[in-house]
Amino acid sequence: MRIPKGRSIRFLCAIIFLTPCASLLANNSTEVPVVDGGIGTCRADFTVKDEAGKPIYDAKIKVTLRWGFFNKRKMDLEVGTNGDGKARIIGLPDSPKKPLEFQIRSGTVSKSVEDDPSTNCTAVYEVTLSVH
Repeated sequence: MRIPKGRSIRFLCAIIFLTPCASLLANNSTEVPVVDGGIGTCRADFTVKDEAGKPIYDAKIKVTLRWGFFNKRKMDLEVGTNGDGKARIIGLPDSPKKPLEFQIRSGTVSKSVEDDPSTNCTAVYEVTLSVH
């Protein structure tokens, strides 16, 4: 069975074009999700795992930022973890009046983590969610 010359050339060109694209898509799959509060220069990095130490995909991390005169301005941020259980929140205030409280939830399991960016501007947390 003969394949017309035009089809084989198009097929070869498609393979040459799609091979680099596939590697780019594979590299982006482990990109850490980031949400930006835009208030300061601090950040918090999270790795969320289950009791067995396996990363949890799409665990939700929420925080409420308050700033301004009498803390009247308010912003709620939320980010989900990637396949490696990682997420990052940037743009946190450098010196909040109260420590920030991060709520981490996956399904019916949740945990709270407190952070004071004025003493720990680049916080890194490994959170284990377990059913009690």
